[in-house]
Amino acid sequence: MNEILWKPKNVNKTKLKEFTDLINDKYALDIVGYQELYKWSIKKIPNFWSEILEYTEVKYSGDAGNVLSDLEMKPGLKWFPNISLNFAENLLKHKNDELAIISKNENSDLVKITYNELYLSVAKLAYSLKKLGLKQGDRVAAVLPNSHEAVIAMLATTSIGAIWSSCSPDFGIASVTDRFKQIEPKFIFSIHSYYYNGKSFDFHEKLNSIIENLPSLEKIIISTAGTLQSNKSKPHLDFSDLLENEESEIKFERFPFDHPAFILYTSGTTGLPKSIVHGTGGTLLQHNKELLLHCDATKKDTAFYYTTCGWMMWNWLVSFLSVGSTIVLYDGSPFFPNEKAMWNLIDELDITIFGTSAKFIDACRANDLSPSDFARLDSLKQILSTGSPLVTESFNYVYEHVKKDVLLGSISGGTDIISCFALNNPTLPVYKGELQCRGLGMDVDVFDNNGKSIRNKKGELVCRSPFPSMPISFWNDKSGEKYHNAYFNKFKDTWAHGDFIEVNDHGGVIIYGRSDATLNPGGVRIGTSEIYRVVESFLEVDDSLVIAQEWENDQRIILFLKLREPHIFSEELADTIKKTIRTSLSPRHVPSIILQTKDIPYTISGKKVELAVKKIIEGKEVVNQDALSNPESLDLYKSIPELSS
Repeated sequence: MNEILWKPKNVNKTKLKEFTDLINDKYALDIVGYQELYKWSIKKIPNFWSEILEYTEVKYSGDAGNVLSDLEMKPGLKWFPNISLNFAENLLKHKNDELAIISKNENSDLVKITYNELYLSVAKLAYSLKKLGLKQGDRVAAVLPNSHEAVIAMLATTSIGAIWSSCSPDFGIASVTDRFKQIEPKFIFSIHSYYYNGKSFDFHEKLNSIIENLPSLEKIIISTAGTLQSNKSKPHLDFSDLLENEESEIKFERFPFDHPAFILYTSGTTGLPKSIVHGTGGTLLQHNKELLLHCDATKKDTAFYYTTCGWMMWNWLVSFLSVGSTIVLYDGSPFFPNEKAMWNLIDELDITIFGTSAKFIDACRANDLSPSDFARLDSLKQILSTGSPLVTESFNYVYEHVKKDVLLGSISGGTDIISCFALNNPTLPVYKGELQCRGLGMDVDVFDNNGKSIRNKKGELVCRSPFPSMPISFWNDKSGEKYHNAYFNKFKDTWAHGDFIEVNDHGGVIIYGRSDATLNPGGVRIGTSEIYRVVESFLEVDDSLVIAQEWENDQRIILFLKLREPHIFSEELADTIKKTIRTSLSPRHVPSIILQTKDIPYTISGKKVELAVKKIIEGKEVVNQDALSNPESLDLYKSIPELSS
């Protein structure tokens, strides 16, 4: 059993305990502890989600007695078919003078907005959007920084029943248009410039190119549009002008539970990005469950996640408004003006729940940064990490160099479900290298290749029962074929997520990486994160990437190393790494070839791009390179002599 790094102190004061007591009283049960509650939640799917609807105080109308049309795991299920609700209404239900949003970028002072001020801004913008012709079902696109204006625009859009879809300004032109062209947006929100790492980036030319590629657009709304020359055929509107009216109330219309609220996109590094449609009720219910029960969030919390508007964690962060918490929006580099910036931000704003990526934590560790030496971090209760598996060394790093008494929650889910399959838990200990638990109501299992359930072994992450945040559909997938092929092709009546995981006897979860990137030399399945954990513990190694190359009717493992200056590559270093992998893992894990590279490709949301490199090495084209933060790095993997002989 792995080492326990943290234990909860006040289990009886958590919302999870309160919810457990409620279930025990209502159903005459004697549930003790999280694992028993989890088992009940996946055995009694309709009962569980009905209780979540009521416990989280969702605002709706209609009869919630009919929860689910069918318990069979398949696309197209109808949840709560007899109720109606509005996404924005539920995030704006806390009308008071408490802080709703703190917004900051690299080049601005803090912008603080109360819940009353947020409501009023949304009311004014929604009124203007309606006057401009926005209607229920219309698509609204956004290329915006992570700012208060993005949140106001999203809430105004969803209050009307229109559908929101956003990207980050650092996406390339092709990456933006490949996404938005599919959904034919009527309006677009954007900016004239943005800041990153101390530099200003003009967005004028890029925006005009995007607009020219989106013939469906009728209105272009720009923050501080006065500094930006309008497109001749489609004049720009100024965001601030749309707030200049006398409207002070929002006329919320309630829509069916599965009314579309968001369209999110897969990364698109191996094909055109899939446009995934998420519903109002499913998103709201799932987020409420995760924030209230798994994060134990309250109105007293100040929640932060380092994200952009192009990542589902933005949607997740904004949903803290439904709890009444204060959300912190930051746009810019996490290391500006220096590597201490994000840790100092915790103290500056009294952040209690701090979310980031595994890559950020790994970078702090690799640079020997010790936040406990310069930051108080008194307010900090939870650190959440996602984007890629958090290696065991980073668990140690947090408890040794950040804060000893903090819940470190490694969480995992995805764009596909706009939420988590496995995540944090305020009532359970933190084991080194593990996600604390599977999420309530998420019937997560591990299958071998034959579809047999396994424990304490690596296998496919599957979900055996329906959950409300399953996609409503893929956009322009009328037959449902793309949806079915994405998740239901591998195992009958079972969602196969594409992650390679292990669930152990105490319910902990270990993520080994994408199963479609799993290595399989000699028929032995190996998760890439296993190798990364060993390799990136070497001081000489700044980063690494591993792929499998088809070779002589089998596979051979190829390892690429990006070295930290001033270290240089040598056969001695390669041999030492091989020996360490052999000892720490197994002979099957040992790379056949180790090569040096100058850069490792990542998506904009911080995920290593193993499959794209594999395609490059196989001589195949990689489309949608704009989805990468450093697309030029792919050229480093073309025509490598050592891999063709």
